[in-house]
Amino acid sequence: MGLKRMDNVGIVVEDLGGAIDFFRELGLELEGRATIEGEWAGRVTGLDGQRVEIAMLRTPDGHSRLELSRFLAPPVIADHRNAPVNALGYLRVMFAVDDIDETLERLRRRGAQLVGDVVRYQDSYRLCYLRGPEGLLIGLAQELG
Repeated sequence: MGLKRMDNVGIVVEDLGGAIDFFRELGLELEGRATIEGEWAGRVTGLDGQRVEIAMLRTPDGHSRLELSRFLAPPVIADHRNAPVNALGYLRVMFAVDDIDETLERLRRRGAQLVGDVVRYQDSYRLCYLRGPEGLLIGLAQELG
């Protein structure tokens, strides 16, 4: 049996409420929030004594999800949020939008900052990277035509 789908992308944040607000402004829908803890959770992640608040957000088409996590225990030990785009590991999450300019305007009111410029890739897309909540790198793509 082969791969069926990608269920979600997980991002660890400090301010869960602020991150939820930002991604809801982008257009994701909050499916739910929960606290994850117990022996079983630590066995999955390899973190004994794990206690995590999570929020699951869904794209409007229902196909993709973003899991935001705030670790209560154990404490966070590394911070990669402001790594440049050529750093190893997590790079960014790209979202397709209807209107990149309107989306940028809304997200700027939530603290987003454009990394470079909004550029046109051939006759296919307008693209940009921005720093969202806590410096997370987010990509936006508007299909042309």
